[in-house]
Amino acid sequence: MTEPPHHRLRNRDRGQVAVEYLGFVPILLLIALAGIQLGLIAFSAQQAGTAARAGARAASLDRSAQQGCQAAVSAALSGRTSCAEGRGGDTVTVTATVDIPSIIPLWDPMGSVSKIATMPLDH
Repeated sequence: MTEPPHHRLRNRDRGQVAVEYLGFVPILLLIALAGIQLGLIAFSAQQAGTAARAGARAASLDRSAQQGCQAAVSAALSGRTSCAEGRGGDTVTVTATVDIPSIIPLWDPMGSVSKIATMPLDH
């Protein structure tokens, strides 16, 4: 006994839907990776601001700005953070730079983000 024609068409449609879905999966993965990377960029910018304020606070109290910066950021970004200190008059300005991590292995074109904070010197 053979299948009616409408059953054969339905089985072919199921295969076509599977092939279309497989073609769409890489696009969905690319969009997901881009979303995660944008989140990392925003997180790095937030951490750079926190590091700059903590470094300026530490430097205003005659402590190491670099140690203040690195202590303020998350452990994942601690090794990617650097701070530069500048004094002028009765203020101290710290520039914190955080390298933006990339989620794609062996490809790191993201660069870095810098934030500046100024605090009065504690005499």
